[in-house]
Amino acid sequence: MSSLKKVILLDNVDVRCKNILEKAGIQAESREKLSKDDLLKELGGGNYDGLVVRSATQVTTEVLQAAGSLKVIGRAGVGVDNIDVESATKRGVLVVNAPNGNTISAAEHTCALICCLGRRIPEAHSMVKSGKWDRKAYMGFELHGKVLGIVGLGRIGREVAARMQSFGMRTIGYDPIVSAGEAARHRIEYYDLEKVLAESDIITLHTPLIPATKHLINDTSLATCKRGVRFVNVARGGIIDEKALERALISGQCGGAALDVFAVEPPNVADISHPNLIVTPHLGANTKEAQIRCAEEIAQQFCDFANGHVPHGALNSKTMSLSLMQLSCLYLSSLVIRNEISPSGEKFLNINNNSCYIGPF
Repeated sequence: MSSLKKVILLDNVDVRCKNILEKAGIQAESREKLSKDDLLKELGGGNYDGLVVRSATQVTTEVLQAAGSLKVIGRAGVGVDNIDVESATKRGVLVVNAPNGNTISAAEHTCALICCLGRRIPEAHSMVKSGKWDRKAYMGFELHGKVLGIVGLGRIGREVAARMQSFGMRTIGYDPIVSAGEAARHRIEYYDLEKVLAESDIITLHTPLIPATKHLINDTSLATCKRGVRFVNVARGGIIDEKALERALISGQCGGAALDVFAVEPPNVADISHPNLIVTPHLGANTKEAQIRCAEEIAQQFCDFANGHVPHGALNSKTMSLSLMQLSCLYLSSLVIRNEISPSGEKFLNINNNSCYIGPF
């Protein structure tokens, strides 16, 4: 059994997390977001075995160095780009996320933004509120019969597909770790990334932010899309090169975009001023239901950890320590970026001096 006696909860994690932990005999203290100095001071005393954060708190190498007593870090959500997982691994600190908690909320927000792109709802709302009435100024388009490209066919991507199919959209998609057969079970036509980009009217992104997906959508990939393509990103900031997107919006290569996440949050207002760009302040998981599910999922995993079990959301346990590298390899191989061919014709990729076998091409 692991020794887990005291946990600190930051970023207004739902109270249900605290309740579950305390019912299991684990002391839990809740705080709002702490400044960097206050965080270092709070964790530096060696008072906590566990830490739970949402997306606001940055768990850096410096924080981990100060928090020498930490055994486990929980992310009450999916993305862990605010946690230095590599540094945590080196220090023997387990990192877990809540992969199931915000699926429905993120999918619904994605669908809402797709609808907004089709009917220009935010602009029309603002016009009427300003006292104007001009129906002709905001001509939209139907979603029925359009092609929705889904990059990333995990839980959220599949839920988006199910909802937008009910609008009569044709759904196509790509994911390096999902088979064509699995995609077909969700009525998604499986293609390579290039074809998804080339054939889609609207493209929605549902990948993690890893080295291989940073700026996945850039000047080069935007140029391969249909002229006037629309993009939606409710995944992670940084998957889209925002400067490249701005250039595509100005040229008309991209007809519109809806972003809920940004490389730097909050973004510079000057960078989000294009009239065909819809923005929301990272609301994908911002529902009561999602926050409750994430809090409960993380708390239960901490209890599992305390009882000597590997939590289902573990990202750097011994059995999963290569997962991010392997996923990076798969994305990189699909994009044919930096490859080495062995004498036998097998292809390897090199990431941070770690070779990853992809297989014969």
